[in-house]
Amino acid sequence: MVTLQARRPDLDEETFDDAVESSSVSAAQRVFHALSSAPRRKILAYLSASGLTAGEIADRFSMSKPAVSQHLSILETAGLIRREKQGQFVHYSLIENNLVNTLNGFVQEVCPVGRPIKKESQARARAKE
Repeated sequence: MVTLQARRPDLDEETFDDAVESSSVSAAQRVFHALSSAPRRKILAYLSASGLTAGEIADRFSMSKPAVSQHLSILETAGLIRREKQGQFVHYSLIENNLVNTLNGFVQEVCPVGRPIKKESQARARAKE
């Protein structure tokens, strides 16, 4: 049985993220927490067909780069993405053959927000080839 950590009303999103990341929570809890945020789900959609640098990801959001970095860290801690340092850039990509990422890909096909982002990612991947 999986138990989910209840959100404490006295904690803001950032404090809750830090608490989840630092505590010894189960892998399932980390995954559910990672998927509970719309920006993190959008990041997964952007990475669905090809990897992006941290800067390329940040350019797609109207939030600070440190905030995007925090979201990337949570996705990485949940085991959904990996990062690879290449020179001065950090490249992020989905972890392939991951059941959660596979299921998320199916959901993105019917999601009115995720579907256009996934199509953009696929077009970008074709252009790189």
